[in-house]
Amino acid sequence: MSNLPARAERRCHNAVNPLHSCIFFSPDLGAEMAKIGIEDPAAAYFATRAAALGAVGAGTVTATFYNFNPALVARHVPAVWETASPEVVLDARIRTADSTLRRLLGDEIIASDEMAEAARLALRATEACTPHARPLYAAHADLPVPEEPHLAFWHATTLLREHRGDAHLAALLTADLDPLESLVSHTATGKGMAIGWILSTRGWRRTDWEAASDRLRERGLVAEGEELALTAEGTALRAEIEEATDRMDTAPYRHLGAEGVERLTELARGFLFTAAAAGAFPASATGQG
Repeated sequence: MSNLPARAERRCHNAVNPLHSCIFFSPDLGAEMAKIGIEDPAAAYFATRAAALGAVGAGTVTATFYNFNPALVARHVPAVWETASPEVVLDARIRTADSTLRRLLGDEIIASDEMAEAARLALRATEACTPHARPLYAAHADLPVPEEPHLAFWHATTLLREHRGDAHLAALLTADLDPLESLVSHTATGKGMAIGWILSTRGWRRTDWEAASDRLRERGLVAEGEELALTAEGTALRAEIEEATDRMDTAPYRHLGAEGVERLTELARGFLFTAAAAGAFPASATGQG
């Protein structure tokens, strides 16, 4: 039984997660990846996020990332490991996190007591994360915790993000939504990623998108007509997916306690406000699927 206020874990996740994902929209990532020979943006993304798993093949990346076209993954994995090993990529990734957070938050926040407190709270929450059926979380949990507070905080946000993300995939599978159907239905909520951005970054074609939309219409989840919108049944299904994700992701926040969750959320929102003002988050790139 949780002692947390309703949806406290989701509110905390929504504040913390962008501080993990900001590196993927940072120009610093492209620069660091180029230094180690990885210049294609898709290859850089796959390598950066999958490096903790080791030199895995396309099948593992497709399975754990879920909503990318397998053909796009196979175009870059496992070939990317011939350019740079996972260890080299992980070093470049932590340099990216360092430079990005310093640029977006400034030296005063980086060196602040609040940053050190946020790192302690986030790491405390991760003590209750569990590895079973959570491959991306488990792989990242095996990595050492950086010593500097802002990097320790970023490491903890990564663990919390992947712990929830792995649970979210289980919820999508339970809802019988395939990778592209999950993206279409999420975009239809009005809170998902822009269609053009999805197609360009996930490797799908417009015909793939339309076919997935038609499948959802046949199930009564997406309304008929040109405008992409959920039916009442579709809205209920997406709500249940989020509720199921919350249920599977309660443990770290319950472990932290209501007061700790409230404080971590407050601190993360403060950092997020500063980072957003610095242009950290493209409007087209919101959402998870």
